[in-house]
Amino acid sequence: MSSPTSDALLGPADVRELAEALGVRPTKQRGQNFVIDANTVRRIVRTADVRPEDVVVEVGPGLGSLTLALLEAADRVIAVEIDDVLASALPATITARMPDRADRFALVHSDAMQVTELPGPAPTALVANLPYNVAVPVLLHMLDTFPTIERTLVMVQAEVADRLAAPPGSKVYGVPSVKANWYADVRRAGSIGRNVFWPAPNVDSGLVSLVRREEPVRTTASKREVFAVVDAAFAQRRKTLRAALAGWAGSAPAAEAALVAAGVSPQARGESLTVEEFARIAESKQ
Repeated sequence: MSSPTSDALLGPADVRELAEALGVRPTKQRGQNFVIDANTVRRIVRTADVRPEDVVVEVGPGLGSLTLALLEAADRVIAVEIDDVLASALPATITARMPDRADRFALVHSDAMQVTELPGPAPTALVANLPYNVAVPVLLHMLDTFPTIERTLVMVQAEVADRLAAPPGSKVYGVPSVKANWYADVRRAGSIGRNVFWPAPNVDSGLVSLVRREEPVRTTASKREVFAVVDAAFAQRRKTLRAALAGWAGSAPAAEAALVAAGVSPQARGESLTVEEFARIAESKQ
Protein backbone atom coordinates (compact mmCIF):
# COMPACT_ATOMS: atom_id res chain seq x y z
CA MET A 1 0.00 0.00 0.00
CA SER A 2 1.20 3.51 -0.71
CA SER A 3 1.83 6.07 2.02
CA PRO A 4 -0.19 9.17 1.22
CA THR A 5 0.91 12.34 2.89
CA SER A 6 -1.14 14.40 5.31
CA ASP A 7 -1.42 17.02 2.54
CA ALA A 8 -3.90 14.70 0.83
CA LEU A 9 -6.51 15.27 3.53
CA LEU A 10 -8.86 18.23 3.46
CA GLY A 11 -8.46 21.12 5.87
CA PRO A 12 -10.94 23.93 6.60
CA ALA A 13 -9.74 26.09 3.71
CA ASP A 14 -9.84 23.14 1.29
CA VAL A 15 -13.41 22.28 2.25
CA ARG A 16 -14.63 25.84 1.81
CA GLU A 17 -12.79 26.24 -1.51
CA LEU A 18 -14.27 23.01 -2.84
CA ALA A 19 -17.74 24.00 -1.73
CA GLU A 20 -17.42 27.44 -3.27
CA ALA A 21 -16.13 26.03 -6.57
CA LEU A 22 -19.08 23.64 -6.72
CA GLY A 23 -21.61 26.22 -5.60
CA VAL A 24 -22.46 23.97 -2.65
CA ARG A 25 -24.24 25.32 0.38
CA PRO A 26 -24.83 22.74 3.12
CA THR A 27 -28.55 22.12 3.53
CA LYS A 28 -30.49 21.35 6.69
CA GLN A 29 -32.84 19.20 4.61
CA ARG A 30 -30.09 16.65 4.10
CA GLY A 31 -28.43 17.33 7.43
CA GLN A 32 -25.20 18.36 5.74
CA ASN A 33 -22.37 19.34 8.09
CA PHE A 34 -18.97 18.75 6.51
CA VAL A 35 -16.02 17.65 8.67
CA ILE A 36 -13.18 20.11 8.22
CA ASP A 37 -10.58 18.73 10.62
CA ALA A 38 -8.01 16.17 9.37
CA ASN A 39 -7.20 15.00 12.91
CA THR A 40 -10.86 14.18 13.50
CA VAL A 41 -11.23 12.06 10.38
CA ARG A 42 -8.04 10.16 11.23
CA ARG A 43 -9.37 9.61 14.74
CA ILE A 44 -12.60 8.22 13.26
CA VAL A 45 -10.62 5.83 11.07
CA ARG A 46 -8.55 4.64 14.07
CA THR A 47 -11.64 4.20 16.24
CA ALA A 48 -13.34 2.28 13.43
CA ASP A 49 -10.42 -0.15 13.49
CA VAL A 50 -10.10 0.06 9.70
CA ARG A 51 -7.56 -2.50 8.51
CA PRO A 52 -5.42 -2.70 5.35
CA GLU A 53 -7.52 -5.57 3.96
CA ASP A 54 -10.86 -3.84 4.61
CA VAL A 55 -13.39 -2.92 1.95
CA VAL A 56 -15.14 0.05 3.53
CA VAL A 57 -18.50 1.43 2.50
CA GLU A 58 -19.04 5.07 3.41
CA VAL A 59 -22.49 6.64 3.33
CA GLY A 60 -22.72 10.36 2.67
CA PRO A 61 -19.10 11.22 1.82
CA GLY A 62 -19.93 14.83 1.06
CA LEU A 63 -16.82 16.63 -0.14
CA GLY A 64 -14.56 13.67 0.71
CA SER A 65 -12.92 14.54 4.03
CA LEU A 66 -13.48 11.13 5.60
CA THR A 67 -13.22 9.31 2.26
CA LEU A 68 -9.59 10.36 1.85
CA ALA A 69 -8.70 9.26 5.38
CA LEU A 70 -10.39 5.90 4.78
CA LEU A 71 -8.43 5.45 1.54
CA GLU A 72 -5.22 5.92 3.52
CA ALA A 73 -6.04 2.93 5.70
CA ALA A 74 -8.30 0.51 3.78
CA ASP A 75 -7.87 -1.65 0.71
CA ARG A 76 -10.93 -0.17 -0.99
CA VAL A 77 -13.58 2.46 -0.31
CA ILE A 78 -17.06 2.54 -1.81
CA ALA A 79 -18.86 5.84 -1.24
CA VAL A 80 -22.65 6.15 -1.47
CA GLU A 81 -23.74 9.72 -2.15
CA ILE A 82 -27.26 10.95 -2.93
CA ASP A 83 -26.44 14.57 -3.76
CA ASP A 84 -25.99 15.11 -7.53
CA VAL A 85 -23.33 17.82 -7.29
CA LEU A 86 -21.31 16.14 -4.54
CA ALA A 87 -21.46 12.77 -6.30
CA SER A 88 -20.22 14.23 -9.57
CA ALA A 89 -17.32 16.04 -7.91
CA LEU A 90 -16.00 13.38 -5.53
CA PRO A 91 -14.08 11.18 -8.03
CA ALA A 92 -12.15 14.23 -9.25
CA THR A 93 -11.31 15.19 -5.67
CA ILE A 94 -9.99 11.70 -4.97
CA THR A 95 -7.91 11.68 -8.15
CA ALA A 96 -6.47 15.13 -7.44
CA ARG A 97 -5.68 14.55 -3.75
CA MET A 98 -4.72 10.88 -3.74
CA PRO A 99 -3.97 9.78 -7.35
CA ASP A 100 -2.13 6.59 -6.39
CA ARG A 101 -5.23 5.35 -4.52
CA ALA A 102 -7.90 6.48 -6.96
CA ASP A 103 -8.23 2.99 -8.46
CA ARG A 104 -9.22 1.78 -4.98
CA PHE A 105 -12.25 4.08 -4.89
CA ALA A 106 -15.77 3.57 -6.26
CA LEU A 107 -18.77 5.85 -6.16
CA VAL A 108 -22.41 4.80 -5.99
CA HIS A 109 -24.66 7.73 -6.81
CA SER A 110 -27.82 6.76 -4.98
CA ASP A 111 -29.97 7.07 -1.90
CA ALA A 112 -28.40 4.69 0.62
CA MET A 113 -31.86 3.41 1.55
CA GLN A 114 -32.25 2.14 -2.02
CA VAL A 115 -28.86 0.46 -2.28
CA THR A 116 -29.03 -3.34 -2.44
CA GLU A 117 -25.70 -4.11 -4.08
CA LEU A 118 -22.27 -2.54 -4.29
CA PRO A 119 -19.52 -2.80 -6.91
CA GLY A 120 -16.44 -4.92 -6.34
CA PRO A 121 -15.58 -7.12 -3.35
CA ALA A 122 -18.13 -7.37 -0.52
CA PRO A 123 -17.80 -4.67 2.14
CA THR A 124 -16.26 -5.62 5.48
CA ALA A 125 -16.72 -2.31 7.30
CA LEU A 126 -19.11 0.63 7.35
CA VAL A 127 -17.94 4.09 8.37
CA ALA A 128 -20.19 7.11 8.00
CA ASN A 129 -21.10 10.56 9.20
CA LEU A 130 -24.89 10.22 9.15
CA PRO A 131 -27.42 13.05 9.30
CA TYR A 132 -29.68 12.75 12.32
CA ASN A 133 -32.91 12.54 10.32
CA VAL A 134 -31.93 9.34 8.50
CA ALA A 135 -29.21 7.89 10.72
CA VAL A 136 -31.05 4.93 12.24
CA PRO A 137 -32.94 3.77 9.10
CA VAL A 138 -29.78 3.97 6.98
CA LEU A 139 -27.70 2.15 9.58
CA LEU A 140 -30.23 -0.69 9.96
CA HIS A 141 -30.71 -0.96 6.19
CA MET A 142 -26.99 -1.30 5.57
CA LEU A 143 -26.49 -3.89 8.34
CA ASP A 144 -29.42 -5.90 7.04
CA THR A 145 -28.51 -5.67 3.35
CA PHE A 146 -24.80 -6.36 3.68
CA PRO A 147 -24.18 -9.15 6.21
CA THR A 148 -20.46 -9.18 5.34
CA ILE A 149 -20.05 -5.88 7.22
CA GLU A 150 -18.27 -6.94 10.41
CA ARG A 151 -17.43 -3.58 11.96
CA THR A 152 -19.30 -0.30 11.83
CA LEU A 153 -18.53 3.14 13.17
CA VAL A 154 -21.05 5.91 12.69
CA MET A 155 -20.90 9.55 13.71
CA VAL A 156 -24.37 10.75 14.60
CA GLN A 157 -26.11 13.35 16.73
CA ALA A 158 -25.18 12.67 20.37
CA GLU A 159 -28.79 12.00 21.29
CA VAL A 160 -29.04 9.35 18.58
CA ALA A 161 -25.73 7.84 19.69
CA ASP A 162 -27.05 7.52 23.24
CA ARG A 163 -30.22 5.80 22.02
CA LEU A 164 -28.37 3.34 19.82
CA ALA A 165 -25.99 2.28 22.58
CA ALA A 166 -28.46 2.37 25.50
CA PRO A 167 -28.79 -0.82 27.58
CA PRO A 168 -32.14 -2.21 28.81
CA GLY A 169 -33.46 -0.16 31.72
CA SER A 170 -32.03 3.11 30.42
CA LYS A 171 -34.40 6.05 29.98
CA VAL A 172 -33.34 6.34 26.33
CA TYR A 173 -33.46 2.60 25.56
CA GLY A 174 -35.91 2.07 22.73
CA VAL A 175 -36.54 0.79 19.22
CA PRO A 176 -33.13 1.85 17.79
CA SER A 177 -31.31 0.22 20.73
CA VAL A 178 -33.06 -3.14 20.36
CA LYS A 179 -32.91 -3.29 16.57
CA ALA A 180 -29.23 -2.33 16.44
CA ASN A 181 -28.53 -5.01 19.05
CA TRP A 182 -30.26 -7.57 16.81
CA TYR A 183 -27.30 -7.22 14.48
CA ALA A 184 -24.39 -6.18 16.64
CA ASP A 185 -22.79 -5.46 19.97
CA VAL A 186 -23.19 -1.72 20.29
CA ARG A 187 -21.21 0.80 22.35
CA ARG A 188 -20.52 4.51 22.53
CA ALA A 189 -17.05 5.14 21.13
CA GLY A 190 -16.48 8.83 21.84
CA SER A 191 -17.76 12.35 21.38
CA ILE A 192 -17.13 14.89 18.63
CA GLY A 193 -17.17 18.64 19.19
CA ARG A 194 -19.14 21.05 17.06
CA ASN A 195 -16.16 23.08 15.84
CA VAL A 196 -14.85 20.31 13.55
CA PHE A 197 -17.86 20.78 11.25
CA TRP A 198 -18.77 23.38 8.68
CA PRO A 199 -21.25 24.77 9.32
CA ALA A 200 -21.10 24.10 13.05
CA PRO A 201 -24.26 22.19 14.06
CA ASN A 202 -26.44 23.19 16.98
CA VAL A 203 -25.93 19.84 18.68
CA ASP A 204 -23.03 17.65 19.77
CA SER A 205 -22.13 14.47 17.92
CA GLY A 206 -21.14 11.02 19.11
CA LEU A 207 -19.39 7.96 17.74
CA VAL A 208 -21.07 4.57 17.92
CA SER A 209 -19.26 1.29 17.34
CA LEU A 210 -21.19 -1.78 16.18
CA VAL A 211 -19.42 -5.13 15.94
CA ARG A 212 -21.59 -7.75 14.26
CA ARG A 213 -22.66 -10.60 16.52
CA GLU A 214 -20.59 -13.74 16.09
CA GLU A 215 -23.79 -15.71 16.69
CA PRO A 216 -27.16 -14.28 15.58
CA VAL A 217 -29.94 -14.07 18.15
CA ARG A 218 -31.13 -17.64 18.59
CA THR A 219 -34.80 -17.76 17.70
CA THR A 220 -37.21 -19.49 15.37
CA ALA A 221 -38.97 -16.15 14.81
CA SER A 222 -38.02 -14.04 11.81
CA LYS A 223 -36.50 -10.59 12.08
CA ARG A 224 -39.77 -9.13 10.85
CA GLU A 225 -41.72 -10.94 13.57
CA VAL A 226 -39.32 -9.85 16.32
CA PHE A 227 -39.26 -6.24 15.12
CA ALA A 228 -43.08 -6.19 15.08
CA VAL A 229 -43.06 -6.97 18.81
CA VAL A 230 -40.43 -4.31 19.44
CA ASP A 231 -42.40 -1.67 17.54
CA ALA A 232 -45.62 -2.55 19.40
CA ALA A 233 -43.94 -2.54 22.82
CA PHE A 234 -42.40 0.90 22.38
CA ALA A 235 -45.39 2.48 20.64
CA GLN A 236 -46.86 2.71 24.13
CA ARG A 237 -43.70 2.49 26.23
CA ARG A 238 -45.33 3.70 29.46
CA LYS A 239 -47.86 0.88 29.41
CA THR A 240 -47.24 -2.63 30.67
CA LEU A 241 -46.48 -5.18 27.98
CA ARG A 242 -49.87 -6.82 28.60
CA ALA A 243 -51.54 -3.60 27.46
CA ALA A 244 -48.95 -2.45 24.92
CA LEU A 245 -48.99 -5.79 23.06
CA ALA A 246 -52.78 -6.22 23.07
CA GLY A 247 -53.06 -4.99 19.50
CA TRP A 248 -50.18 -7.18 18.34
CA ALA A 249 -51.57 -10.31 20.03
CA GLY A 250 -55.26 -9.63 19.32
CA SER A 251 -56.29 -8.92 22.89
CA ALA A 252 -54.83 -8.23 26.31
CA PRO A 253 -55.43 -11.81 27.54
CA ALA A 254 -53.74 -13.16 24.38
CA ALA A 255 -50.80 -10.83 25.00
CA GLU A 256 -50.57 -12.04 28.60
CA ALA A 257 -50.59 -15.66 27.46
CA ALA A 258 -47.79 -14.99 24.96
CA LEU A 259 -45.73 -13.17 27.59
CA VAL A 260 -46.15 -15.92 30.17
CA ALA A 261 -45.20 -18.53 27.56
CA ALA A 262 -42.07 -16.50 26.84
CA GLY A 263 -41.16 -16.25 30.51
CA VAL A 264 -41.68 -12.47 30.57
CA SER A 265 -43.78 -10.70 33.20
CA PRO A 266 -46.98 -9.21 31.70
CA GLN A 267 -46.43 -6.26 34.04
CA ALA A 268 -42.98 -5.49 32.62
CA ARG A 269 -42.40 -2.68 30.12
CA GLY A 270 -40.55 -2.85 26.83
CA GLU A 271 -37.77 -0.65 28.12
CA SER A 272 -36.58 -3.44 30.45
CA LEU A 273 -36.35 -6.25 27.87
CA THR A 274 -33.34 -7.54 25.97
CA VAL A 275 -33.53 -8.36 22.27
CA GLU A 276 -33.46 -12.06 23.21
CA GLU A 277 -36.59 -11.60 25.36
CA PHE A 278 -38.35 -9.81 22.50
CA ALA A 279 -37.45 -12.78 20.29
CA ARG A 280 -38.96 -15.22 22.81
CA ILE A 281 -42.20 -13.23 22.83
CA ALA A 282 -42.32 -13.34 19.03
CA GLU A 283 -41.77 -17.10 19.13
CA SER A 284 -44.60 -17.59 21.60
CA LYS A 285 -47.12 -16.32 19.06
CA GLN A 286 -45.98 -18.62 16.25
